[in-house]
Amino acid sequence: MSGGAGLRAARAPSVKNKAPASKQITAEQIVRESLVFGEEQYQAPERRITSIAELQEYRVEKRQQFENNLRKNGGGNLREYLKYAAWEDTQGDIARARSIFERAVESCDYREPNLWLKYAELEMRAKKINHARNVWDRAVTLLPRVDQLWMKFIH
Repeated sequence: MSGGAGLRAARAPSVKNKAPASKQITAEQIVRESLVFGEEQYQAPERRITSIAELQEYRVEKRQQFENNLRKNGGGNLREYLKYAAWEDTQGDIARARSIFERAVESCDYREPNLWLKYAELEMRAKKINHARNVWDRAVTLLPRVDQLWMKFIH
């Protein structure tokens, strides 16, 4: 008796009744019925922030969510880094957004032109021209054959 002789191959489940159901329902009918019965679409609750302490608490919670998502995805998910940096930019914290972009350069594939474009655009929006030039310079040095980076760098 060999080592694998005692193992059986898993069988795919079989369908016993292959006849169509007496009444067929389409996805459109399901949606229409949900509207008829008054099921409302989900809307995220609005959060009203009335004090500086609440704002700080909200920011901490949001940063924890982003960090948990990055940790969950192994830290190499460029989309998560870009969303996180964009959120920090909306909060007006350019230094944090810059730090997140630098983490993305280290953790993700630095050969992704979109990363460099977004990073340099952040610096330009913040009117940090020298920082933007440094980002463009790094980008075209690392990715010399990406025309889009060169075009943005020149302008």
